[in-house]
Amino acid sequence: MGDLLPLAAVDRIIRKAAPNSRVADDASKELREVLEDYGVKVAQKAFAFSEHAGRKTVTAEDIKLVMKEQP
Repeated sequence: MGDLLPLAAVDRIIRKAAPNSRVADDASKELREVLEDYGVKVAQKAFAFSEHAGRKTVTAEDIKLVMKEQP
């Protein structure tokens, strides 16, 4: 993957967590990979919930259900 989220947006996430810090390009790229992988997994589980409910549309409630089952 690595092309779903803009690198600049990921860099802003890191800077929000650690203001006034320097961020290496490879750190932003690595976080982008992690976020994209995690997002795909959440979306897949949400889709399974929507299918189980007899719907073809994933809703915000499906995403919330996925997040509730996360530790």
